[in-house]
Amino acid sequence: MLIRLLRSHLGPYKRPITILVLFQLVQTIASLYLPTLNADIIDNGVVKGDTGAILALGGTMLGVTVVQVVCAIGAVFYGARTAMAIGRDIRASVFDKVQSFSAREVGQFGAPSLITRTTNDVQQVQMLVLMTFTMMVSAPIMCVGGIIMALTLDVPLSSLLLAVVPVLGVSVALIIRRMRPLFRTMQTRVDTVNRVLREQITGIRVIRAFVKDDYEQRRFQAANEDVTSVSLATGRLMALMFPIVMAVVNVSSVAVLWFGAHRIDSGGMQIGALTAFLSYLMQILMSVMMATFMFMMVPRAEVCAERIKEVLDTESSVVPPTTPVTSLRRHGELELFGVDFAYPGAEAAVLRGVDLVARPGETTAVIGSTGSGKSTLLGLIPRLYDATGGRVLVDGEDVAEVDAALLAETVGLVPQKPYLFSGTVASNLRYGKPEATDEELWHALEVAQAKDFVSKLEGGLDAPIAQGGGNVSGGQRQRLAIARVLVRQPEIYLFDDSFSALDYATDAALRRALAGETAEATVVIVAQRVSTIRDADRIVVLDEGRVVGTGTHTELMGSNETYREIVLSQLTEQEAAA
Repeated sequence: MLIRLLRSHLGPYKRPITILVLFQLVQTIASLYLPTLNADIIDNGVVKGDTGAILALGGTMLGVTVVQVVCAIGAVFYGARTAMAIGRDIRASVFDKVQSFSAREVGQFGAPSLITRTTNDVQQVQMLVLMTFTMMVSAPIMCVGGIIMALTLDVPLSSLLLAVVPVLGVSVALIIRRMRPLFRTMQTRVDTVNRVLREQITGIRVIRAFVKDDYEQRRFQAANEDVTSVSLATGRLMALMFPIVMAVVNVSSVAVLWFGAHRIDSGGMQIGALTAFLSYLMQILMSVMMATFMFMMVPRAEVCAERIKEVLDTESSVVPPTTPVTSLRRHGELELFGVDFAYPGAEAAVLRGVDLVARPGETTAVIGSTGSGKSTLLGLIPRLYDATGGRVLVDGEDVAEVDAALLAETVGLVPQKPYLFSGTVASNLRYGKPEATDEELWHALEVAQAKDFVSKLEGGLDAPIAQGGGNVSGGQRQRLAIARVLVRQPEIYLFDDSFSALDYATDAALRRALAGETAEATVVIVAQRVSTIRDADRIVVLDEGRVVGTGTHTELMGSNETYREIVLSQLTEQEAAA
């Protein structure tokens, strides 16, 4: 999975990777040449007392060292730039994929896991690529080259490598095999820590209101300790790896000195050659150590790559049309015929056989008990979900066939939980219409009954808004969300219980202002408050995902028991009839 992920993102960087490999090749050849020069200095200069040979060979060594340093700098430069670029591309791919997901896929993965996969998981893969470019490319060249150079110096002494390298390789492989499942567990537990921390930061007011500080602290501590325990397990294996490698290196050095001394004593080898052989042995084992360091990172990076590919390979349930409709009559007619919707694996459908018609210049209200499917019904119109049965039509065209940008221009949704982005009041209001003028923004705020409080903010339209709208009240957040949709002026307005945080006076004033602003548009309102929807042209009553009644307030009070129960739970008989 790791190779598949990298292969799909390495294509644009063939040229810098080629340059990088050439730099690493030249650097490694220079490193392999230096011990031979050192041996020549000892055997042909120091032993013979030839100062000229020492100076000449020393100058050559200096020149080779300069080449080695320059190539090393070039390799690190290209390696770092390429690795960072690949990390950027993978993050962008994950982000773009998540943006294409419907609410169903986002809920399937969970926001904390998606954040971890986009940041921490990509960082692990990026770090592996960086280490590969800066270390791993030269390691096999160094290992093979070192063995060849050692063989040219002394074949009998080189037989030690037949024992040393396999022992080191098998030891490392056994440790890595045990590390891989631990890294998968670690990433899952990091997801859990992110989820708990996100819940606690978002729900800090609820925690304080119920005095649950100690409970939440224990919950975070449990999640934190889970990560710590698996981190300690992987840390112990990592700590075991380096002593094994160093033990093999030191034992090998002693063995070379022991057997090399006997070879020199018997006249089969020169002192300089033994020194060079030791250097080549160190280079071979150091290359194995570099590979060992890389192999420690591979299991975690592989797990992270699997998690990234899981996101990239997931197809959205909301599929873009192959031949999208790029123009509508722009009248704002909305029709639902026999619409069903069920979540994957659910025992029962949320919506069953829903029929609904909403026309321009009319207000259609949807009411029902909690869990009756009202919000889901509205979510089908802008394609937050796709209906699993039936058809959703806008101006006679199935929304599944309409171009996404055109559908977004036609349909404006104010969700049940309005979300504001960090920035300013103006940047939030211009979210759907970047070219909107300040006059348009103030007009939308006036209709949404938000002009008074925005004008009192320091900076007015340029007043800062915190992430999620945390620095404004719930009612102010709802009014700003309504103003944001009004700025775009769509043909269809969808209000999903968007007045719940408003007091009765503000609610009434807002509905009066909206009536004039949306006189020629199609308005669909989902509300729990009867006073908000009783004057609607058409009221649709939902019960357990089915339409059980359609009509005006007066008609439904006389003919629909479900609607009557909802009304009388909020109003007296006299108020309902008024």
